[in-house]
Amino acid sequence: MEVKVLMTWNIQIDKDREYFEFLVKQFLPGMQRLGLRPTDAWFTAYGEGPQVLAAALVPSYEAARRIMASEVWKHLESKLLDYVTDYHYKIIPAREGFQL
Repeated sequence: MEVKVLMTWNIQIDKDREYFEFLVKQFLPGMQRLGLRPTDAWFTAYGEGPQVLAAALVPSYEAARRIMASEVWKHLESKLLDYVTDYHYKIIPAREGFQL
């Protein structure tokens, strides 16, 4: 069963430019190399909640757990944490439309 990895975070103040450069040049390509297929990216412009919600599809729960436990993923996460706060992720059954 296909699953979705949902990730949320807030961008650190004064790190917007560096964050977006990292996201486009390293984080997204790294996700894709690992087998995560990005599907959604949401930005909270107003109100409560995390500033960013990103989602990626993976063929199975086992594949998602293996990817998230890999050294390559841990390295990407570590670099992401240079630019964001309040990072969290969860693995859920995939369905159509917006998921939180």
